[in-house]
Amino acid sequence: MDIGVIGDFDAASVTHAATNAALAHAAASLHATVRVSWVATPSLEGDAAGHRLDAFDGIVCAPGSPYASLQGALAGIARARVMRRPFIGTCGGFQHVLLEYARNVLGIGDAAHQELTPAAAAPLIHRLQCSLAGQTRRVILHPDSLAARVYKSLDTLEQFRCQFGLNPQYRNALAHGALRVTGVDEAGDVRLVELDDHPFFIATLFVPQLSSSPAAPHPLVVGFVHAARRAARHSERTRQ
Repeated sequence: MDIGVIGDFDAASVTHAATNAALAHAAASLHATVRVSWVATPSLEGDAAGHRLDAFDGIVCAPGSPYASLQGALAGIARARVMRRPFIGTCGGFQHVLLEYARNVLGIGDAAHQELTPAAAAPLIHRLQCSLAGQTRRVILHPDSLAARVYKSLDTLEQFRCQFGLNPQYRNALAHGALRVTGVDEAGDVRLVELDDHPFFIATLFVPQLSSSPAAPHPLVVGFVHAARRAARHSERTRQ
């Protein structure tokens, strides 16, 4: 199967290397073959997202914001959402999932990321009062969620690398759409969201790739690759 990774690949990035490795761990655990292609965000601007991403069975939005192209990252996420392509976004991917959904579904057209627009009128993504970079935190999962089914548990310890997250002032806005909060930390702050009525669409503020290993592939990445394999098989049957 073919996996497209939205992000501006940096060979020196720990999280980028971990993303490639985690996908390989998950594929091996499923006795599957995965081909990973990184798709630079500028190449997704305008109408290019469809042409670049539609060939993939699953799409990842990798850590590493700010991306070279905000519009390209948002266009790629929107494509995965609308085309119902299996998707996982982590860290910066989580932040941009919320940004894309707020702008294109919830009608918050001026929703902004404070890292890019410090004086934004609608800072949907804001700087956290306490940075989570380098921290491991407990995440509590909603019992009625895809995440809980994938983990087969209602809580998990996860590694974070971020300084930005959802501004609590906008949390209630999510209640008006299908993008649900299904994972919070012990303080109740949003750490995981998923999209209802979608084969697999999950975004996490933490970086599950960092705790994946060949002996213990991360459950979320395994769940994503499994969904991508189902999508690949469906596409193959449709072509026959």
